[in-house]
Amino acid sequence: MVQEEKDMFTEIEDIKKLDIRSMMFDELAVWVKAVGQPAFRAKQIFEWVHEKGIADAEEMTNVPKKLIEEIKKQGMHGVEEVTRLVSKQDGTNKFLFRLQDGNVLESVLMRYKHGNSVCISSQVGCRMGCRFCASTIGGLIRNLEASEMLDQIYAIQKATGERVSHLVVMGTGEPFDNFESLCRMIELLCSPEGLNISHRNITVSTCGIVPKIYEFADRNPQVTLAISLHSPNDTMRKELMPIANKYSMDELMKAAKYYTKTTGRRITFEYSLVKGVNDKKEHAEELISRVKGMNCHINLIPVNPIKEREYRQSAKQAVLQFKSRVEKYKINATIRREMGRDINGACGQLRNEAMSQRKEDLE
Repeated sequence: MVQEEKDMFTEIEDIKKLDIRSMMFDELAVWVKAVGQPAFRAKQIFEWVHEKGIADAEEMTNVPKKLIEEIKKQGMHGVEEVTRLVSKQDGTNKFLFRLQDGNVLESVLMRYKHGNSVCISSQVGCRMGCRFCASTIGGLIRNLEASEMLDQIYAIQKATGERVSHLVVMGTGEPFDNFESLCRMIELLCSPEGLNISHRNITVSTCGIVPKIYEFADRNPQVTLAISLHSPNDTMRKELMPIANKYSMDELMKAAKYYTKTTGRRITFEYSLVKGVNDKKEHAEELISRVKGMNCHINLIPVNPIKEREYRQSAKQAVLQFKSRVEKYKINATIRREMGRDINGACGQLRNEAMSQRKEDLE
């Protein structure tokens, strides 16, 4: 076998490891040819899957039965709605989805004046261990495929009948711990043949895996990056976020500056305010010294109460004072609007309740 034939064989075998929804258009074209179908079928399938967001190959009315059977054999991984909660306070929708292997995850639809924003999960569980986050309780079960991330968006559009214009990858999981699937999902979502969502309408949040910040800046320069900071120094950050034991604040800030310089985009630092822990005057002053002069935005987050954790939300006055001190130095700061608090709005809460109930049922 000549080298060109070997390379083609290897490419086809690699593509066959993907489900239909996770294939890029070029990969789908190769797969269509490999199953003996004409090239134009790839465009038909891609539009059905990513523009119309269908979950069942049988819905592809202009695709021949033989090809539908091949699609079924290859697999179309997605999600199934289990629970949908609607906030009486602000109309936020929280979804609990079941994956094909029985695992569950959650996603949130938030309605703003600028459009509908969906917050999706990137993993089943999380291994980062952030102390105030419900997502990490129980650890990491597995990564999500690109298709499973995408279908959270498609399923929400189908359930609500409303178009999603903005995406936040800030649900359960650490996106940069599932880096390749994340990048594949973004490329599929922004495809002109799919939902064609602008890269600038996508925000990815990381707890601070430093090498991936550099790589992400080079690969996705128009996507907004949010870094979960939550502390102005190494000592406190190590207590709140185990990742700080691997990457120091200096290393993290250096990577953040590379991101802003490379992309020209403003970076967001997320800072969850925990009562009596990181919300004092000295903490604000130290944070200012860290970010002053950077093209950045501070997103102050009154931490969501979680029954499994002892952390409590800072008093409203403390939050406002913190914001005022930051803004005094011409640093843009906002207080995140609390969404869906009456429906367990914090990441991982709904999933944890479902898992606890399942455990009780089994016992």
